[in-house]
Amino acid sequence: MSGSAFDTGLFGAPGGFSVRIMDLSGGNGSDPVETIRGFGTIEHANAFARRYVRDSMERCRIAGMAPDDLIAAWFAFGEDAEVLGGGEDAWRSAAELADFAGRPVQDAEERNWRALDPRRDEDEAGEDEE
Repeated sequence: MSGSAFDTGLFGAPGGFSVRIMDLSGGNGSDPVETIRGFGTIEHANAFARRYVRDSMERCRIAGMAPDDLIAAWFAFGEDAEVLGGGEDAWRSAAELADFAGRPVQDAEERNWRALDPRRDEDEAGEDEE
């Protein structure tokens, strides 16, 4: 018996997907800074992680910085985001670091991870109950 597309986890996983934020400076050792839970789909988790890393790289960028220097600065001072539970469909920062470093952000939305943060939904739900 073959499963449906819904069984693959692409459209959600029990408990949702999570994104682990890692401090690349080593200030937190090998432990994550935090794990953000509640992403309903792998696409949601991937988009959040991608924007989070993009924002982290832009915070490391100095005008006129060479792409290789930006990548080195990000590995020294930035934060990485790792999607948990998505298997091969999970976004990985390594796939886009060179592109991010070589192409400064033109649209602020590329950095707006806060708009995709599932904790925001929880905060808004709490405000509605008051």
